[in-house]
Amino acid sequence: MNNIIQPIATFLGAILDILYKGLDVIGIGNVAIAIVVFTLLVKLLMLPLTVKQQKMSKLTSIMNPEIKEIQNKYKDKRGDQDAMLKMQAETKAVYEKYGVSQWGSCVQLLIQMPILFALYQVFQKIPLYISSIKVLFTNILGNGSTGLSSIDGYQDTLSSIASNVDWSSTKAAIVGLNSFSADQWNQLKDAFPSMASLITENYDKIKQVNTFLGVNMSQAPGFSLSLPILIPILAGVTQFISVKVSQAGMSQATDDDNPAAASMKMMTLFMPIMSAFIAISVPAGLGLYWIATAVIQTIMYICINRYYDKIGTDAIVQKNIEKRNKKRAKQGLPAETITKNAKVSAKKVTTEDRVRNLQAKKDANDKKIADLKAAAKNVKHSKAGSLASKANMVSEYNESNKK
Repeated sequence: MNNIIQPIATFLGAILDILYKGLDVIGIGNVAIAIVVFTLLVKLLMLPLTVKQQKMSKLTSIMNPEIKEIQNKYKDKRGDQDAMLKMQAETKAVYEKYGVSQWGSCVQLLIQMPILFALYQVFQKIPLYISSIKVLFTNILGNGSTGLSSIDGYQDTLSSIASNVDWSSTKAAIVGLNSFSADQWNQLKDAFPSMASLITENYDKIKQVNTFLGVNMSQAPGFSLSLPILIPILAGVTQFISVKVSQAGMSQATDDDNPAAASMKMMTLFMPIMSAFIAISVPAGLGLYWIATAVIQTIMYICINRYYDKIGTDAIVQKNIEKRNKKRAKQGLPAETITKNAKVSAKKVTTEDRVRNLQAKKDANDKKIADLKAAAKNVKHSKAGSLASKANMVSEYNESNKK
């Protein structure tokens, strides 16, 4: 997995570096601003995937009642292989009716996940990707003849300040220094008095580019009741709002017996809480990235949902079929036609299904009555209270009403 994520992280880091340099040229070279602008840029580039995801979610919420009906139809035949094949075929037909793939959401997730993991890595280790910030740390560490590395035993001294860092690795040392608190920077200057001026000069610049509205993006907010605690709180709140907005306007039929639905409800609450909890112990810059992502996604979801509500389900299905037919034409396959009832809206689909069921029951009852009437006519002398005499009474009643 790392072989996939690392090249993506390197590519995204290079873009972030260019973006930061551009911001620095116009006088707003700040890590927090770069995170927000870069997040916006990435989300805009991923907009087509977001649109497809929302479209799939909307159609899935409409398809679910039909799929559930099929599952209920075969729920007592789990051990019957033929019945399971029929269930799969009927389920596939529902997806085809709406012009979507059964694996569409999985494919979109597989595309997005490596990008999201790569972004997580970039924002957690920002000094490794922004060259103008990285150089501030390499100035302090030196190259063996300058900086801290020119002093014998400097790694042991650094370990006494932060023992959880591999000071023999330059990359790990840069990330470790970036996470230093103000007290640890003071300890560093006291431990290397001959380098105090070098450390102070570069630390002041590091602090300046990392601080935004009084919050140092390189520091973990912690549990203290101070300004940085707003980062994890906002991370949780904005993510919860984003999830709720993404589900707005979609049919959310409650089903207490459906474990998947119950699990989805739990995750809607659990994920924002977990994000807030994690944001307490990671650099504030990563928490800011989650906030920016949630806010931007919320705005996108509102616009996408309004668009799909405006065009309607019928148009979505029609466009899906047209798109699939274009692909089939390129492959030399015949065009698909929209399955019966696919052109009607979800509400009409469900209503007509009920009407058809009621009509079928009525036809069956009418057939029974017709059979009884036929039997009654064949019986010349029917005993009072017999089935034939009752059928004859029904027949006479219906004929009298027709008149």
